[in-house]
Amino acid sequence: MSNQNNKGFTLIELMIVVAIVGILAAIAVPMFMDAMKRSRNTEAQLQLNKISKRATEEYHTNSTFPLGATVLTPATDCCTQNAGGKRRCAIVPGLWDAAEWQALDFSLTKEFLFQYSYTPSGGGTAYQALAIGDLDCDGTAITFQLDGEASSGTPTATLIEPPRGSD
Repeated sequence: MSNQNNKGFTLIELMIVVAIVGILAAIAVPMFMDAMKRSRNTEAQLQLNKISKRATEEYHTNSTFPLGATVLTPATDCCTQNAGGKRRCAIVPGLWDAAEWQALDFSLTKEFLFQYSYTPSGGGTAYQALAIGDLDCDGTAITFQLDGEASSGTPTATLIEPPRGSD
């Protein structure tokens, strides 16, 4: 008689492996979702930085920040537009053609996640730019705020990010 050596797994060993995979998934999925939200926040940071640089250039050239205020653009939030089935704002011809956006040389040429606005104050010595978005379309929007000012002739800008986990 030959002695067969069965090399299989017992039910308990398989259950332990399934439990370990479940624990790893429970940890990894929320971390992945958080990383996705943080990466989407990058859009607002980059676009507000672009507004800041252009406003600073305008201040150095004309001793004033752009004086025209913009309304929240686009007027409807990105979740309702659902461009390309991705819960993003669609590129609409003429969306960024307002003179105020042109003064900031600001436009977006690809689908985006945030609505933007610009409001000058202090007769051109200060401004506030906002990026507002609901990244997971759950009805909770986050706001990135850029405050610019020129004190003693030196323009500065401060980006205020929403609290972590607020969306």
